[in-house]
Amino acid sequence: MKTTHIVSRILFYFTRFLSIVYFFLAAYSVFTLVTGLFLTFKDNGKYFQVCYPFTSHPLMLGDYNLPYILFDFLAPLSLYGLFFLLSSNVFKVFFQPKLFTQTGVLHLKRFYLSNLFIPSIVIFFAFFFVPLDNEVALFIILHGMLGAFAYFLAAIFKQGLNLQNEQDLFI
Repeated sequence: MKTTHIVSRILFYFTRFLSIVYFFLAAYSVFTLVTGLFLTFKDNGKYFQVCYPFTSHPLMLGDYNLPYILFDFLAPLSLYGLFFLLSSNVFKVFFQPKLFTQTGVLHLKRFYLSNLFIPSIVIFFAFFFVPLDNEVALFIILHGMLGAFAYFLAAIFKQGLNLQNEQDLFI
């Protein structure tokens, strides 16, 4: 179990770091798109470049139209920030002193619900505004499988919590 604690702690910090990076990139992109600072345009305003702060070196590129910006640029950045935040909370469950807790079940529930529903909902709305690549369906399937796996894990944790609570009543 010690190896599980070590690996889960490493994955917790790694996914929490990725979450911060994705949320920062989303917030920075919104800032640059709203203010125009550190933003350059190509091909007569057809494409935009979000540049590194205080430079003209491009960090991220995209088509300069609102549906693309919302559904193909900002949504993936912010939603993967959320994905990595929820993932880090799941990894945090595995290095706590008590494995089966109500908080752990809640983190797993949030993780599986977000993976089962958010990608499909976002893609449903995006379908009306932007063309979707074939890879998008693969990502929805992968997140769905991950959500289903987390659902089963949450059910196991809930049962473990119930058994643990029953055991505590007998002691």
